[in-house]
Amino acid sequence: MVEITLTVSKAGVYDRVAMSSSYAGAKMVDDVTAYDRIFTTDADREQLESYWCDMCNAATQQFKPFLVSVNAHPESRRFDLAHDYEVVLSLSDRFDSALVPSIESSLFSYFVAGILAKWYRLTNKAEVESYANEAAGMLDEVMRKLYYKTAPARH
Repeated sequence: MVEITLTVSKAGVYDRVAMSSSYAGAKMVDDVTAYDRIFTTDADREQLESYWCDMCNAATQQFKPFLVSVNAHPESRRFDLAHDYEVVLSLSDRFDSALVPSIESSLFSYFVAGILAKWYRLTNKAEVESYANEAAGMLDEVMRKLYYKTAPARH
């Protein structure tokens, strides 16, 4: 078995969520309240923290067949960007370690899309389904990559 560590930057996810929500709000020119309603601000971080914890828990649930360890993400009212999601997984010896950067990228996208789907339930209902589907697809992609095995080598 081979162990890999996957890390998702909490600060990076929140930056991308802010950028995406800002862009979505700005593009709704027919709705003058859209930007203020949709864009995530520092005042929204407590709610976003709850969504971050939901995403951590859902990812960990998916990783159970491979799980060696995961850092704790208890939900709190305190907002701390220093607590990234980090998970150690034990995979087949035939796992292609060249996939790790791609897995981390897909996992990052899962976190962003999942948090946006949850946020949009409150602020931009028309976009909820597409972001929820994107998040589910990204997590499926992560799992397919984890299960992928290279062909056995002949000696």
